[in-house]
Amino acid sequence: MTRWNLRSRLLCSAMVVIIVAGMLIPARPARAITIHEEEELSVEFMTMARESLTLIDDFLIRDYVTRIGEKIVRILPTQPFAYHFYVVKDPTYNAFAGPGAHVFVNSGLLAAMSSESDLAGILGHEISHVVCRHVSDSIDRQKKIGIATLAGIAAGLLLGAAGSAAIGNAASIGSMAAGQSIALSHSRDDEMQADQLGLEFLTKAGYNPAGLLEMLKKIRSQQWFGPKQIPTYLLTHPAVDDRIAYISSWIESHPKMPPAVATPDFVLARTRLVALYENEDLAKHELEDSRKADPRSAWPIYGEALLAMRMGHNEKAVTLMRQALERQAFDPVVLTGMGRVSYAAGNYNEALSILDSAVSLAPDDSEAKFYLGKTQMELGKYPQAAETLQTVFRRYPEHRQTLYNLGKIYGAMGKDAEAAYYLGLFYRLNAEYRNAVFQFQRALDMGIDSMKKEQIEMLLKECKKRGRLLTQESEQRQRNLMRLTPRTRILPVR
Repeated sequence: MTRWNLRSRLLCSAMVVIIVAGMLIPARPARAITIHEEEELSVEFMTMARESLTLIDDFLIRDYVTRIGEKIVRILPTQPFAYHFYVVKDPTYNAFAGPGAHVFVNSGLLAAMSSESDLAGILGHEISHVVCRHVSDSIDRQKKIGIATLAGIAAGLLLGAAGSAAIGNAASIGSMAAGQSIALSHSRDDEMQADQLGLEFLTKAGYNPAGLLEMLKKIRSQQWFGPKQIPTYLLTHPAVDDRIAYISSWIESHPKMPPAVATPDFVLARTRLVALYENEDLAKHELEDSRKADPRSAWPIYGEALLAMRMGHNEKAVTLMRQALERQAFDPVVLTGMGRVSYAAGNYNEALSILDSAVSLAPDDSEAKFYLGKTQMELGKYPQAAETLQTVFRRYPEHRQTLYNLGKIYGAMGKDAEAAYYLGLFYRLNAEYRNAVFQFQRALDMGIDSMKKEQIEMLLKECKKRGRLLTQESEQRQRNLMRLTPRTRILPVR
């Protein structure tokens, strides 16, 4: 066992003893895969996650969720992994932590939240699973089957539970080939331990744990009749009634807690989520209700403008965003929204002026810079566009649309090797491996600079491997279907 492994397990056990002095918790074996093994596993797992899930690539939403997660992580002792937080475009209620401190929250669960404490509660619980290394404990006994196959099984169980039939089928092939099966849903002991730690983490980070309690009640309320109606969260996080009882009792014994409030940042992030990523009809009704409930607020109008743009009603979006800007003058977020809808309406010169102002007000606003770069590109200002989007790329190297637009810009500038490099990165993140291989090979053939050559050669090898695996999995699924499909007997015509 590595020093980190031992330290992680001892830390987790010590914290639980302090928090629940006098309570007896069943002992857990102090074993887990090594830090290096989990890092290797997490790389494979994240590759499959990107192939399987639709991750919301929204600067503001992703930054907000990450900011709340990191606020909790900061009160922890030094961790062996860097934490990463993702929002999955999926209406089902689910959240889970994968190997290597990758934490996922479904958009449906985020949309159901009422305050920042709700989000902190869910993230604090998942972070506690990571601190205790519950996932690594569950898969330790499977090490002998190999990291790649193990990642496939983990992805099939965690991501398949999130609603991905494709990755579930692909992972099942790996599972059958290995003759192994693992259950990565957490045990009751795991859940109790994560709740005990999570409550401590939340209070230290300044959050009211009532948010976690409210979310568990909302998740439970989604359970109807029959196994198909059980929320995904309840399948991977069992014993919700016991958890609700325990957390309720804990909150009653700790009456002095900060209030659970809908902070301005929470309202903005949730408004964007509803407007841009949830069901359009439901979003329309919810934003209208929000405007009636708070007629003086700019954010419901801002959300209606984004929804109108999403539905292709660009002139209406411009009108609505102007109304929001009148109520929230000089706000960089609303100003960026004005530039964004002006860009969508084809008013590029107006968008350029507005977005220049937004960047002046908020120089670190990557969304403003992203749309400024796109606008510069549309106006043929390619060197300026490349410089602007490079600042976004340095901060968000996996933002797909930044990569795609950099590829287009460098292509327009006649820098074909650079164009191929960025397009290769874009196609790789989109799991379009054949296109990625073509672009990376093109970049090498055209003489990409030596600093990128080694990276491209490594990515080229990875994409070829992933492309072959997906092809094999697709062929295997087809063979399985053919075996399962009953053959029709053709009778002679009389």
